[in-house]
Amino acid sequence: MSDVINPNPKSPEQVPSRFPWLSILLLAGLVAAVAGLLFLHNQQVNLRLETAALKQELATVRQAISSADVNAVQTLAALRSELENLRKENASASEEVRRNARRQAEAVAARVEKSLTERQMAEKQQIAQQLDEIKSRTEQATARLTDITSEVGAVKNEVATSRSEIDKTIAELRRVTGDLGVLSGLIATNSKELAALKQLGDRDYYEFSLSRQSGPQRIGDVVVQLKKADVKRNRFTVEIVADDKKVEKKDRTINEPVQFYVPSKARIPYELVVNEVKKDNVVGYLAAPKVKTAAQRL
Repeated sequence: MSDVINPNPKSPEQVPSRFPWLSILLLAGLVAAVAGLLFLHNQQVNLRLETAALKQELATVRQAISSADVNAVQTLAALRSELENLRKENASASEEVRRNARRQAEAVAARVEKSLTERQMAEKQQIAQQLDEIKSRTEQATARLTDITSEVGAVKNEVATSRSEIDKTIAELRRVTGDLGVLSGLIATNSKELAALKQLGDRDYYEFSLSRQSGPQRIGDVVVQLKKADVKRNRFTVEIVADDKKVEKKDRTINEPVQFYVPSKARIPYELVVNEVKKDNVVGYLAAPKVKTAAQRL
Protein backbone atom coordinates (compact mmCIF):
# COMPACT_ATOMS: atom_id res chain seq x y z
CA MET A 1 0.00 0.00 0.00
CA SER A 2 1.48 3.32 -1.04
CA ASP A 3 1.86 6.05 1.58
CA VAL A 4 -0.36 9.14 1.17
CA ILE A 5 0.73 12.53 2.41
CA ASN A 6 -1.98 13.92 4.65
CA PRO A 7 -2.23 17.69 4.15
CA ASN A 8 -3.32 17.90 7.84
CA PRO A 9 -1.28 15.22 9.66
CA LYS A 10 -2.47 14.14 13.11
CA SER A 11 -0.27 14.01 16.18
CA PRO A 12 1.15 10.65 17.27
CA GLU A 13 -1.35 10.53 20.16
CA GLN A 14 -4.30 10.75 17.78
CA VAL A 15 -3.11 8.05 15.31
CA PRO A 16 -3.37 4.45 16.63
CA SER A 17 -0.50 2.08 16.01
CA ARG A 18 -0.83 0.10 12.83
CA PHE A 19 0.68 -3.08 14.35
CA PRO A 20 -0.39 -3.46 18.05
CA TRP A 21 -0.11 -7.23 17.94
CA LEU A 22 3.68 -6.97 17.78
CA SER A 23 3.76 -5.23 21.12
CA ILE A 24 1.38 -7.80 22.55
CA LEU A 25 3.54 -10.68 21.36
CA LEU A 26 6.61 -9.10 22.85
CA LEU A 27 4.71 -8.66 26.11
CA ALA A 28 3.60 -12.27 26.03
CA GLY A 29 7.13 -13.43 25.48
CA LEU A 30 8.31 -11.48 28.45
CA VAL A 31 5.51 -12.88 30.61
CA ALA A 32 6.37 -16.43 29.54
CA ALA A 33 10.02 -15.86 30.32
CA VAL A 34 9.17 -14.48 33.72
CA ALA A 35 6.82 -17.40 34.40
CA GLY A 36 9.54 -19.86 33.45
CA LEU A 37 11.99 -18.23 35.74
CA LEU A 38 9.45 -18.31 38.56
CA PHE A 39 8.67 -21.90 37.77
CA LEU A 40 12.32 -22.89 37.99
CA HIS A 41 12.73 -20.79 41.10
CA ASN A 42 9.84 -22.36 42.94
CA GLN A 43 10.95 -25.79 41.64
CA GLN A 44 8.60 -28.66 41.25
CA VAL A 45 6.36 -27.74 44.16
CA ASN A 46 4.83 -24.79 42.53
CA LEU A 47 4.86 -26.29 38.99
CA ARG A 48 1.18 -27.06 38.89
CA LEU A 49 0.20 -23.78 40.42
CA GLU A 50 2.46 -21.94 38.03
CA THR A 51 1.24 -23.99 35.13
CA ALA A 52 -2.34 -23.17 36.05
CA ALA A 53 -1.44 -19.54 36.47
CA LEU A 54 0.44 -19.69 33.23
CA LYS A 55 -2.54 -21.21 31.49
CA GLN A 56 -4.73 -18.54 32.93
CA GLU A 57 -2.28 -15.84 31.90
CA LEU A 58 -2.00 -17.41 28.50
CA ALA A 59 -5.75 -17.32 28.14
CA THR A 60 -5.68 -13.69 29.14
CA VAL A 61 -2.97 -13.01 26.63
CA ARG A 62 -4.88 -14.81 23.97
CA GLN A 63 -7.93 -12.79 24.80
CA ALA A 64 -5.83 -9.64 24.73
CA ILE A 65 -4.32 -10.72 21.41
CA SER A 66 -7.79 -11.40 20.06
CA SER A 67 -8.97 -8.00 21.26
CA ALA A 68 -5.81 -6.45 19.80
CA ASP A 69 -6.48 -8.15 16.47
CA VAL A 70 -10.02 -6.83 16.49
CA ASN A 71 -8.74 -3.39 17.36
CA ALA A 72 -6.08 -3.69 14.68
CA VAL A 73 -8.67 -4.68 12.11
CA GLN A 74 -10.91 -1.85 13.20
CA THR A 75 -8.00 0.57 13.17
CA LEU A 76 -6.94 -0.66 9.76
CA ALA A 77 -10.47 -0.24 8.45
CA ALA A 78 -10.60 3.25 9.94
CA LEU A 79 -7.26 4.05 8.38
CA ARG A 80 -8.44 2.76 5.02
CA SER A 81 -11.62 4.78 5.32
CA GLU A 82 -9.66 7.83 6.31
CA LEU A 83 -7.22 7.23 3.45
CA GLU A 84 -10.10 6.92 1.01
CA ASN A 85 -11.60 10.13 2.38
CA LEU A 86 -8.23 11.83 2.02
CA ARG A 87 -7.94 10.60 -1.55
CA LYS A 88 -11.40 11.93 -2.32
CA GLU A 89 -10.58 15.22 -0.64
CA ASN A 90 -7.29 15.40 -2.50
CA ALA A 91 -9.02 14.56 -5.77
CA SER A 92 -11.68 17.16 -5.09
CA ALA A 93 -9.04 19.70 -4.07
CA SER A 94 -6.95 18.89 -7.15
CA GLU A 95 -9.98 19.29 -9.36
CA GLU A 96 -10.78 22.61 -7.70
CA VAL A 97 -7.16 23.71 -8.13
CA ARG A 98 -7.31 22.70 -11.78
CA ARG A 99 -10.58 24.56 -12.25
CA ASN A 100 -9.16 27.64 -10.56
CA ALA A 101 -5.99 27.43 -12.63
CA ARG A 102 -8.08 26.98 -15.79
CA ARG A 103 -10.24 29.98 -14.87
CA GLN A 104 -7.17 32.10 -14.16
CA ALA A 105 -5.53 31.01 -17.43
CA GLU A 106 -8.70 31.81 -19.35
CA ALA A 107 -8.93 35.21 -17.64
CA VAL A 108 -5.28 35.98 -18.45
CA ALA A 109 -5.78 34.83 -22.05
CA ALA A 110 -8.87 37.01 -22.32
CA ARG A 111 -6.96 40.04 -20.98
CA VAL A 112 -4.04 39.38 -23.34
CA GLU A 113 -6.40 38.94 -26.29
CA LYS A 114 -8.22 42.14 -25.37
CA SER A 115 -4.93 43.99 -25.04
CA LEU A 116 -3.72 42.66 -28.37
CA THR A 117 -7.02 43.55 -30.01
CA GLU A 118 -6.93 47.09 -28.61
CA ARG A 119 -3.31 47.51 -29.69
CA GLN A 120 -4.05 46.14 -33.15
CA MET A 121 -7.02 48.48 -33.48
CA ALA A 122 -4.84 51.40 -32.39
CA GLU A 123 -2.16 50.38 -34.89
CA LYS A 124 -4.77 50.04 -37.63
CA GLN A 125 -6.12 53.50 -36.84
CA GLN A 126 -2.60 54.93 -36.82
CA ILE A 127 -1.80 53.27 -40.14
CA ALA A 128 -5.08 54.53 -41.58
CA GLN A 129 -4.25 58.08 -40.42
CA GLN A 130 -0.77 57.81 -41.92
CA LEU A 131 -2.24 56.57 -45.19
CA ASP A 132 -4.70 59.46 -45.19
CA GLU A 133 -1.85 61.90 -44.54
CA ILE A 134 0.24 60.33 -47.32
CA LYS A 135 -2.74 60.48 -49.66
CA SER A 136 -3.37 64.11 -48.75
CA ARG A 137 0.29 65.00 -49.20
CA THR A 138 0.36 63.12 -52.50
CA GLU A 139 -2.66 65.05 -53.71
CA GLN A 140 -1.09 68.30 -52.57
CA ALA A 141 2.20 67.36 -54.22
CA THR A 142 0.36 66.44 -57.41
CA ALA A 143 -1.51 69.73 -57.38
CA ARG A 144 1.73 71.59 -56.63
CA LEU A 145 3.49 69.68 -59.40
CA THR A 146 0.70 70.66 -61.77
CA ASP A 147 1.08 74.29 -60.70
CA ILE A 148 4.85 74.08 -61.03
CA THR A 149 4.50 72.50 -64.46
CA SER A 150 2.22 75.34 -65.48
CA GLU A 151 4.61 77.85 -63.96
CA VAL A 152 7.57 76.20 -65.69
CA GLY A 153 5.66 76.29 -68.95
CA ALA A 154 4.88 79.95 -68.42
CA VAL A 155 8.49 80.67 -67.48
CA LYS A 156 9.68 78.78 -70.54
CA ASN A 157 7.38 80.86 -72.66
CA GLU A 158 8.62 84.01 -70.96
CA VAL A 159 12.23 82.90 -71.37
CA ALA A 160 11.62 82.03 -74.98
CA THR A 161 9.96 85.40 -75.53
CA SER A 162 12.74 87.18 -73.65
CA ARG A 163 15.35 85.23 -75.56
CA SER A 164 13.67 86.10 -78.80
CA GLU A 165 13.63 89.75 -77.83
CA ILE A 166 17.25 89.56 -76.69
CA ASP A 167 18.26 87.87 -79.94
CA LYS A 168 16.35 90.53 -81.84
CA THR A 169 17.96 93.30 -79.79
CA ILE A 170 21.43 91.81 -80.21
CA ALA A 171 20.84 91.50 -83.94
CA GLU A 172 20.12 95.23 -83.99
CA LEU A 173 23.35 96.09 -82.14
CA ARG A 174 26.35 97.22 -84.11
CA ARG A 175 30.09 97.15 -83.93
CA VAL A 176 32.12 100.28 -84.51
CA THR A 177 35.76 101.18 -84.54
CA GLY A 178 36.89 102.68 -81.26
CA ASP A 179 39.13 105.65 -80.68
CA LEU A 180 42.16 103.36 -80.73
CA GLY A 181 41.25 102.08 -84.18
CA VAL A 182 40.20 98.65 -82.83
CA LEU A 183 36.87 97.17 -83.85
CA SER A 184 34.74 97.26 -80.75
CA GLY A 185 32.40 94.70 -79.33
CA LEU A 186 28.66 95.13 -79.64
CA ILE A 187 27.65 98.60 -78.47
CA ALA A 188 24.53 99.20 -76.34
CA THR A 189 22.84 102.57 -76.65
CA ASN A 190 20.22 102.10 -73.92
CA SER A 191 19.41 100.01 -70.85
CA LYS A 192 17.47 97.42 -72.88
CA GLU A 193 20.39 96.77 -75.18
CA LEU A 194 22.78 96.69 -72.23
CA ALA A 195 20.58 94.04 -70.56
CA ALA A 196 20.80 92.01 -73.77
CA LEU A 197 24.59 92.28 -73.74
CA LYS A 198 24.68 91.12 -70.13
CA GLN A 199 22.55 88.11 -71.10
CA LEU A 200 24.96 87.37 -73.91
CA GLY A 201 27.78 87.21 -71.34
CA ASP A 202 30.73 87.95 -73.59
CA ARG A 203 32.06 90.66 -71.24
CA ASP A 204 31.62 92.01 -67.73
CA TYR A 205 29.53 95.19 -67.71
CA TYR A 206 29.59 97.92 -65.06
CA GLU A 207 27.00 100.71 -65.26
CA PHE A 208 27.94 104.15 -63.97
CA SER A 209 26.72 107.69 -63.49
CA LEU A 210 29.67 110.12 -63.27
CA SER A 211 29.45 113.59 -61.83
CA ARG A 212 32.11 116.27 -61.94
CA GLN A 213 31.49 117.10 -58.30
CA SER A 214 32.05 113.49 -57.20
CA GLY A 215 35.65 113.42 -58.38
CA PRO A 216 37.38 110.15 -59.31
CA GLN A 217 35.14 107.02 -59.14
CA ARG A 218 36.15 103.38 -59.24
CA ILE A 219 34.37 101.43 -61.98
CA GLY A 220 35.40 97.81 -62.18
CA ASP A 221 39.20 97.61 -62.36
CA VAL A 222 39.79 101.27 -63.19
CA VAL A 223 39.23 104.78 -61.79
CA VAL A 224 37.37 107.33 -63.94
CA GLN A 225 36.85 111.06 -63.40
CA LEU A 226 34.55 113.31 -65.44
CA LYS A 227 36.37 116.44 -66.54
CA LYS A 228 33.81 118.03 -68.86
CA ALA A 229 30.23 117.46 -70.05
CA ASP A 230 28.81 119.37 -73.06
CA VAL A 231 25.05 118.79 -73.17
CA LYS A 232 24.45 120.72 -76.40
CA ARG A 233 27.05 118.81 -78.40
CA ASN A 234 26.62 115.49 -76.53
CA ARG A 235 30.35 115.42 -75.86
CA PHE A 236 32.43 114.74 -72.76
CA THR A 237 35.99 114.48 -71.47
CA VAL A 238 37.13 111.83 -68.92
CA GLU A 239 40.35 110.91 -67.21
CA ILE A 240 41.07 107.18 -66.73
CA VAL A 241 43.58 105.67 -64.31
CA ALA A 242 44.58 102.02 -64.93
CA ASP A 243 47.69 100.15 -63.75
CA ASP A 244 48.82 103.44 -62.13
CA LYS A 245 48.81 105.09 -65.55
CA LYS A 246 46.62 108.07 -66.33
CA VAL A 247 45.11 108.76 -69.74
CA GLU A 248 42.72 111.55 -70.75
CA LYS A 249 40.01 111.00 -73.37
CA LYS A 250 38.99 114.43 -74.69
CA ASP A 251 35.89 115.56 -76.51
CA ARG A 252 34.31 112.10 -77.03
CA THR A 253 30.75 111.61 -78.29
CA ILE A 254 27.90 109.50 -76.94
CA ASN A 255 27.74 105.79 -77.92
CA GLU A 256 31.39 105.96 -79.00
CA PRO A 257 33.54 103.17 -77.50
CA VAL A 258 36.35 104.87 -75.59
CA GLN A 259 39.07 102.21 -75.66
CA PHE A 260 42.04 101.76 -73.34
CA TYR A 261 44.29 98.92 -72.25
CA VAL A 262 44.92 97.49 -68.82
CA PRO A 263 48.03 95.42 -69.54
CA SER A 264 47.98 93.59 -66.21
CA LYS A 265 44.41 92.41 -66.85
CA ALA A 266 43.82 91.57 -70.52
CA ARG A 267 45.18 91.64 -74.06
CA ILE A 268 42.10 93.26 -75.53
CA PRO A 269 41.00 96.80 -74.72
CA TYR A 270 38.44 97.89 -72.16
CA GLU A 271 35.60 99.96 -73.61
CA LEU A 272 33.85 102.85 -71.87
CA VAL A 273 30.58 103.93 -73.51
CA VAL A 274 28.58 107.02 -72.52
CA ASN A 275 24.93 106.79 -73.56
CA GLU A 276 23.72 110.12 -72.16
CA VAL A 277 25.32 113.48 -71.41
CA LYS A 278 23.71 115.73 -68.81
CA LYS A 279 24.80 118.89 -67.07
CA ASP A 280 28.03 118.02 -65.26
CA ASN A 281 27.03 114.33 -65.44
CA VAL A 282 27.31 111.41 -67.85
CA VAL A 283 25.60 107.98 -67.79
CA GLY A 284 26.92 104.83 -69.45
CA TYR A 285 28.77 101.56 -68.86
CA LEU A 286 32.22 99.99 -68.82
CA ALA A 287 32.77 96.75 -70.79
CA ALA A 288 35.68 94.73 -69.39
CA PRO A 289 37.10 91.53 -70.93
CA LYS A 290 36.14 88.35 -69.06
CA VAL A 291 39.55 86.75 -69.62
CA LYS A 292 42.01 88.39 -67.28
CA THR A 293 45.59 87.66 -68.33
CA ALA A 294 48.84 89.57 -68.43
CA ALA A 295 49.26 91.47 -71.68
CA GLN A 296 51.39 93.98 -73.53
CA ARG A 297 49.92 97.09 -75.01
CA LEU A 298 49.34 96.71 -78.72
